[in-house]
Amino acid sequence: MHGSIGLVQRKNAAVIWPGQLLPRAFFDRTSPTVAPQLLNKILASADGRAGRIVEVEAYVGAIDPAAHTYRGKTPRNATMFGPPGHMYVYFTYGMHWCCNCVCGPAGAGCGVLIRALEPLRGVALMRASRPRIASDRDLCRGPARLTQAMGISGEQDGVDLVLARDGFAIADDGTEPPGHPLVGPRIGLRVGKDFPWRWSVPGSRYVSGRMPRQG
Repeated sequence: MHGSIGLVQRKNAAVIWPGQLLPRAFFDRTSPTVAPQLLNKILASADGRAGRIVEVEAYVGAIDPAAHTYRGKTPRNATMFGPPGHMYVYFTYGMHWCCNCVCGPAGAGCGVLIRALEPLRGVALMRASRPRIASDRDLCRGPARLTQAMGISGEQDGVDLVLARDGFAIADDGTEPPGHPLVGPRIGLRVGKDFPWRWSVPGSRYVSGRMPRQG
């Protein structure tokens, strides 16, 4: 697997993370700015599971009718209105969890949906969480698949990815984001379909859907 050898490791308390943890300032920008910069970063769990981010979508609060925060703050979306660098987890279709990184200043209601990962570490644990999956390629190829494989549920809503004290973090192992990521419209929406706010790593086998063009 690409990038699975020679991961830079950083220790946080008793956890060794697969790279340098991203600072708060990284997330304290607009979500369309943060999203492509998240490509090739590593979403990691304290239990050893880790995957390289290969596909993301940005959601932009009050100007984005597809964003959960478009109509304002509710108990369900409150985390998205909090400080940047936290994980926003929501339940969809009555059966799946999806995870986002909160972006921008507190109150903005913006975030980045992590759509797909390339599994790097803890693959046996991922397989145990998704025992019916025949191919490792499909373990994290989609937002609901990756939360199941990584052990993310509503209990992780609000987790601080920067302080990394609650079992999850996003790390940088030195792999740069692609200089020319693939860019296209977001998937599965009824509104806000024309915004080109979906990015992926060119050539990745782990992307969840087809990408129309290169940015």
